[in-house]
Amino acid sequence: MKIKHAMILAAGFGTRMKPLTLKTPKPLIKVGNKNLLERSINLLENHGVEQIIINVHHLADQIEKFVFNFKSKAKITISNEKNLLLDTGGGVKEGTKIFGKNPFFVLNPDTLWLTDYLGEMKSLEKIYFESKKPCLLLVNKKLSFDTSFKGDFNLKNNIVSKDAENNFIFTGLQLLDRNYLDPIDKKVFSMNEVWKNLINNNKLFGLESSQKFYHLNTEEMYNKISNLGITD
Repeated sequence: MKIKHAMILAAGFGTRMKPLTLKTPKPLIKVGNKNLLERSINLLENHGVEQIIINVHHLADQIEKFVFNFKSKAKITISNEKNLLLDTGGGVKEGTKIFGKNPFFVLNPDTLWLTDYLGEMKSLEKIYFESKKPCLLLVNKKLSFDTSFKGDFNLKNNIVSKDAENNFIFTGLQLLDRNYLDPIDKKVFSMNEVWKNLINNNKLFGLESSQKFYHLNTEEMYNKISNLGITD
């Protein structure tokens, strides 16, 4: 089977990347000849995703205009959070209503998504369909361009855990379905709440990425990554 649905989380303020994000939303910041949102859409399209939801809040009009003018093979729909920012979990729960029971990818656009990730998306699919459980793409912090990350999770035999010391970073790509969102009776909540419940029951699966991890979280890191000359 192939995952045909996805959501891109584009509603955040990009606070740590100020002043870059004062007038430009973080997803529209360019690295090389493409902005982060375009790179995210391209990755999903190239995998075969046919329907994409993008949530918006900060400088939403700019993202909406970009999407309107962007020629995509996928159908792209905006999930409007202009009046109330729903956090990651709430945003996904609201935005993916139209997916029904179909599983979907969720992508954070502040990772530099290069074509080398396509093979890992296929592997993530395989784990999801075998386990019937949500899956995260994780990377060992040794592969992070930004060496300041302390780690989010641990990973053993494709099972995700969270301990006092953690060696793996969440890349910003996950695969799940609404069965894990619908039971949460809140409008605003974080995906961390979903993950915590799954980890407590050994039901959060993971895949280790072998890609160098480039994450744009500060102006300094943006400048360093931009100077690498990555054009993919």
